Formats: sequence, C-alpha cells, structure tokens
Amino acid sequence: MPNIVDIAASNPDFSTLLTAIKVAGLVEALQQPGPFTVFAPNDAAFAKLPPGTVQTLVQNPPQLARILTYHVAAGRYTQNELIQMGTIPSLEGAPIPMNGTDGFEVKNATVLAADIPADNGIIHVLDNVILMG
Repeated sequence: MPNIVDIAASNPDFSTLLTAIKVAGLVEALQQPGPFTVFAPNDAAFAKLPPGTVQTLVQNPPQLARILTYHVAAGRYTQNELIQMGTIPSLEGAPIPMNGTDGFEVKNATVLAADIPADNGIIHVLDNVILMG
C-alpha cells in the first residue's frame, strides 16, 4: 500500500499540497511509519486562499511547515473516531476541532473524502485550508 506522500503524488488534486510539503521539508517526515492522520486540502482549497497567500507561504518555509503540521495528527483515526473525540491535537500543537452534526467538518473545512487508507496512516480530504487559532 502506498504511503501518504505517494498517495498525494499520484493524485493531481494534491499538486499544491505536494509542492507545499516539499518546500516545507516535510516529505521525509510524512514517509515515516507513523501512523498519521492527515487532513489534506485539495488544490481547490488552496485556490480559495487570498491571492498571493500560497506564494508568500512558499517564500516562508517555517510558517508553511507550521500550517502544514496543523493538518497532521499522530495516530490513525477514522471519521467516526474523530467525530467521537471532538478534538485532536495536531503535530503543530494546537487542537483541531471536529464536528459530525451535519456531515463531517474539521475546523472550518468540510471533509470531501474520508478514511483514505495509506501504509503509514489515513487521509481525509478537505475543501479548505485550516489555520490555527
């Protein structure tokens, strides 16, 4: 089974995310055994950010890495487990709120596809980039 990075690399909807992971220096970390739960914004999610935001982040790898690690949690958690937990600590350190009242939401993002298995974790596809705070 492919790992999280391999899955992102094989899906054209994750080209911005994959570029961001590379620029932030997180490829090797996300290829580790984990397991990890990754909340993966698709390209359309990155396109919703204000103009110039992605370019600014690419020019600031530490800030980009901080935002990306907010999209990752230690452990392998399914949609149902996350909804029951209500919140999960991100690798960045800040908690990520979950809501299962009307669909499956992660902070301010709707999960478009949940429970995508990877060799080293699980992926949930988001329609928005989530930010700390």
